Amino acid sequence: MLTVQQILPSVQEKLVTVRADALLIDAAKLLNGPRQNLVIVCDDSGKMAGVITKTDIVSRISHCTGCSCTMAASHVMTREVAFCHPNDWLHEVWSIVKQRGLKNIPVVDRDTVPLGVLNARDMVRALLEDTEHEESLLRDYVVGIGYR
Repeated sequence: MLTVQQILPSVQEKLVTVRADALLIDAAKLLNGPRQNLVIVCDDSGKMAGVITKTDIVSRISHCTGCSCTMAASHVMTREVAFCHPNDWLHEVWSIVKQRGLKNIPVVDRDTVPLGVLNARDMVRALLEDTEHEESLLRDYVVGIGYR
């Protein structure tokens, strides 16, 4: 059984944050790459206050008039965010992601300070690799290899 902690290095690579008072355009610039799909918005203490996705950016910019594109990230972010902790079981996090139809989920510490962003694709890959490893161990056990 895998925990989020076991794949934390790849999760940390996807961490992108902005302060709540950052401009929306600054958040949009951070989402420019193919691997970045989620920006975590942090309050002054560094704790997660919400998230902004590429969809949020496109939705807001499609309605821009005048100075509305220079609004603060905090006006666009989703405040009620599903998140996980490093010690959570990966299959339980996958259930939440699947149930809510998410593509990414923030990983935070006990104080809700962001540690990374867990992507659904990475979760599936890790769970499949873990299953294949378990099958290999079971196969070796059944044929008597390594358990004498």
